[in-house]
Amino acid sequence: MSWPGSNNNLEEHLGSRPDQKIWAIGGGKGGVGKSLVTANLSICLSLMGYKVVAIDLDLGGANLHTCLGVPIPDKTLSDYLTKKARSLNDLVTPTPIENLSIISGAQDDVGIANLKQMHKAKILSRIRELDADYVMLDLGAGTTFNTLDFFISADQGILTALPEPTSIENTYRFIKSVYHRKLKMAEDLLEVGPLIDQAMNAKISHNATPSDLINRVIEINPTMGRKLQSEVNRLIPKLIINQVRTQADIDIGFSMKIICKKYFGINLDYIGYLEYDATVWQSVKKRKPLLMEFPNSSLVSNFDRIIHRLLNLA
Repeated sequence: MSWPGSNNNLEEHLGSRPDQKIWAIGGGKGGVGKSLVTANLSICLSLMGYKVVAIDLDLGGANLHTCLGVPIPDKTLSDYLTKKARSLNDLVTPTPIENLSIISGAQDDVGIANLKQMHKAKILSRIRELDADYVMLDLGAGTTFNTLDFFISADQGILTALPEPTSIENTYRFIKSVYHRKLKMAEDLLEVGPLIDQAMNAKISHNATPSDLINRVIEINPTMGRKLQSEVNRLIPKLIINQVRTQADIDIGFSMKIICKKYFGINLDYIGYLEYDATVWQSVKKRKPLLMEFPNSSLVSNFDRIIHRLLNLA
């Protein structure tokens, strides 16, 4: 089968370093492989010669360090948010892999998972100061505003899902939340806020869909409708299906792409899948990076294909 080929008011905090790219890896629920994907995409980029910093933003449940084969770093985001560390650069911890460093998430304060707007803006404002070609954000599960805002503010948002009903449903919920949050945060769309709320609160089974919202707004206010359409067009999340065992599992990604276009009017980009492989839990158990510990795993070619799609090399 052949493969088919974001702005908001937080993005001003990201400054302008066109040479640096920020990728955010999210998903609807826990246990779908977000840290696995973040770790191994980071490794792929570093092996290609790019300088990479992976940031664990799963605040309160940080485990990215385990996937990268390093112990819990001495300094984490907790130290930055409590002003024990003066900059994000003070938190950068090398990994055994050349060109790849990590900033670990909070380990000691469950309450820190609920970041204040000030803290969120502070992190976003300093990310561009990191000495890195790519900054990888490993996001927490769910649809908190923190998670949604980091996902929206990244140059590229990547979703990880499992080929099972609960994960698929939660992925749709995440996309719907991102869509809603993005539109609500666009200041020049405030006057159509009630219409947006009405469309987003409708269930998928109802006739009215979020994509119908644009047509309705265009009828009422063509200028506002075009702005709305522009915001939606810029939302192109990437999708990875993890732990596939069959062709039917692989095809779920194509189905999700079609449904997202029909229901949300969003171009979901299905960039690849990861085969089910027992080496994943073996690498976690050994606390060794998957791609380095098991170079003959089928996942190596899976990640290679995905990274080439993300870099537009395929």
